Amino acid sequence: MAAQTMQQPSFLLANLKDNSTTKPFLQRCQELVKVIDDYPAKELHLIFPWLVESVFGSLDGAISGWNLRFLPTRSNEYHIVMDFLDPSGPMMKLVYKLQADEYKYEIPVSFLPGPVKASIQEGVLPDCPLFHNKLQFPPSGLQTLSLALHPFEYYMFMFASSLITPKIYPPGQHVSSSDTAYFVLVDIYLKYFLPTEGSVPPSPFSDNRGSVSPAPRAPSVPFTGYGIHTTSLLKRHITHQPSVTADPTAQEIWRSEALLQVFVEIWLHHYSLEMYQKLQSPQVKEPFTPTEEHVLVVRLLVKHLHAFSCSLKPEQVSSSPSAHSHTSPLEEFKRVVVQRFVQQKLYVFLQHCFGHWPLDASFRAVLETWLSYIQPWRYTAEKTISLTEPSKGVPEKWASFVQENLLMYTKLFQGFLNRVVRTDLVNVQNALMVFRVAKVFAQPNLSEMIQKGEQLFLEPEHVLHHRQHRVFLTPGQGGSFLSARQPMVTDGVFRVKSHVYGLEGQDCQYKQMFGTDLRVAILKLIQIIAQARQTAKRISDQSAEVAANNSFMSWFGMGFPDLNQTLNEREVDDTGECVKKTHEFLERSLDYLCQIFRLNAGQLSQLMASLGSGQDDGNSSQLPDCVRGENGLVLTDVGRMQIINGLRRFEIEYQGDPELQPIRSYENAVLVRLFFKISSVINERFGGQMEALCSRRDFLGWLGRHYLAKPEVRADGRGRSPETQRTAERNRRPRLSLRTLASYRVLLMLLLLYLCGALFSFGPISSTLLILTGGFLYGLFSSLFGDKLRLKSH
Repeated sequence: MAAQTMQQPSFLLANLKDNSTTKPFLQRCQELVKVIDDYPAKELHLIFPWLVESVFGSLDGAISGWNLRFLPTRSNEYHIVMDFLDPSGPMMKLVYKLQADEYKYEIPVSFLPGPVKASIQEGVLPDCPLFHNKLQFPPSGLQTLSLALHPFEYYMFMFASSLITPKIYPPGQHVSSSDTAYFVLVDIYLKYFLPTEGSVPPSPFSDNRGSVSPAPRAPSVPFTGYGIHTTSLLKRHITHQPSVTADPTAQEIWRSEALLQVFVEIWLHHYSLEMYQKLQSPQVKEPFTPTEEHVLVVRLLVKHLHAFSCSLKPEQVSSSPSAHSHTSPLEEFKRVVVQRFVQQKLYVFLQHCFGHWPLDASFRAVLETWLSYIQPWRYTAEKTISLTEPSKGVPEKWASFVQENLLMYTKLFQGFLNRVVRTDLVNVQNALMVFRVAKVFAQPNLSEMIQKGEQLFLEPEHVLHHRQHRVFLTPGQGGSFLSARQPMVTDGVFRVKSHVYGLEGQDCQYKQMFGTDLRVAILKLIQIIAQARQTAKRISDQSAEVAANNSFMSWFGMGFPDLNQTLNEREVDDTGECVKKTHEFLERSLDYLCQIFRLNAGQLSQLMASLGSGQDDGNSSQLPDCVRGENGLVLTDVGRMQIINGLRRFEIEYQGDPELQPIRSYENAVLVRLFFKISSVINERFGGQMEALCSRRDFLGWLGRHYLAKPEVRADGRGRSPETQRTAERNRRPRLSLRTLASYRVLLMLLLLYLCGALFSFGPISSTLLILTGGFLYGLFSSLFGDKLRLKSH
């Protein structure tokens, strides 16, 4: 052991690097555990950056590390990784060893989130205390600045950054984001360092010189006014970083604060408020595009922070200063964590996602993140009670939360509304998202709380002049969010205005959720939902009809196959049970929207009546808005929007030469081509005679129209989809078609008929004559009674 201790650190690092490429994963982890236990911090200090990069990957993505984001929980290495990276495991022991000696590790500023990097490069100190007193000034200038982080901060920074660093997906692996080692580790770290019960466990690995000391804190800086981001006190130059002093109360929660600050900055702080205002223009290129995996991890963070905040002891909930005088730092941290750490950055993050996320089912991750944030009561100790008695609604104690997060409810609801009207609500996933939002906002008492918050915001300004002396703390200022306790603002008006002006600016134009403009948009949405519900019902009916037509008996030839059948059917992704679910989701969404915006049955009936009056009966009513041109139907702008939104569609069918349709799987390719050549020769030679025969109004004309393939024209004279006049005229000419005989079903039917004839001692010629006679009689019957039956059906 002594010989190992005397080994030079450079050799130790070289040996570990060599082992990482030659030895199995389990053996490498065992050797790392031994090294962490045996070597002092002075030598471990040199291998720490390499080890962290080898686990989480490099910040530029060149080193993939252990690929925790793609490591499924069922893999062989999963338990080895979790044991090594556990909060009480070997890796964290190494962190605490180095933390005790106050080693620091540099992170280039170029790898920080965009707003933080821009602020530093402009010479302005960022708001978050994570970056205070950490900047290193190289002689080359501000462009090569770096942060000097403590081991715990550096470890968590690399861990959080590995989520957003672009990496190459391992080939052949498709793992659910919530079923990976990374997702599970995030959950474990949150539960360990932000416990809902008890306190943060002390470090199980303490140095001989004493307990692990936290990073020092900077004093808080108060300011006045509504907008929490407009004060000049935030504009502190980076060369004047505040002096730091150790806070005795920091011993208990310094790791909790550091972990949360890192997670929020790395995962959420990619859009500043100024950038958010610029991004309202579609011409502005996005500086950062989150992934679905990223959003799912953010949702996990939001849910745990609500559970952490709601675990505040009842005696600490009181807003009186005396109640806080003997509060433990962890309990005080719970009281302020959501509003001061998360609210502003999450709001801008969600606003960006609502405006820029693709219009597909992956938006569900963003939607559920939003719904998780605006329903903190789901994560309280009384959660089970509220689930069993949903009629009680949202407890009144959450009114202050709704007021302090008013924009999260109203502005984001309007953003969701703008997305919904551009999606196809016949799709079950889109219908489900509308249902989820409507169900959440229809909870009893919630709409009243939101409306009360809007009323408080719209209260005249002169009422508040005597309150302007009140002091707030910015959510990002000061090393600790606890070191300067300020009196809670009990006035709802001031609280709501501070929230809105702080996030949207003093000159914002607030649009009411329960105002006239949005009510018009809601009525439009209800009409779209009603149209989508009718479309879903029609698709369900058509699917049932197609299933009936494709029954077992029809396969044996009880009726000739329709070559257009596979192209006439609507292209539907969600059939059967999915269509039923779509209809149910839309039906219940209508009910919930009527509850939220207090629409009575009469108003809803009037909307439905206006919807029905604008449509004719039959399938033609579902055609998009068109005008008839010289070459057929031409879509209008309204018609294009109807198709984009999935409100109306053309009944797509093949409108070229029926003989030139693609060869089906139930047809013999050789026979199709052979019969096409034969029928083409006959049609070319006798085309004039066929047309003259079909134009007759006597018995022979009826037979000719039956046997010569002449496409039917709809009774209303309108085509099922746009087609040119020349194409329509060419396809309506009578012609002989032998393609039906190339169908395997027809061939099998003929074979069965010949076998039946052989059983009754009929020869091939006699059987052929009988088959031709039967076909003639079938045509005779159809020509005599078919027209009458079709007219009666219309």
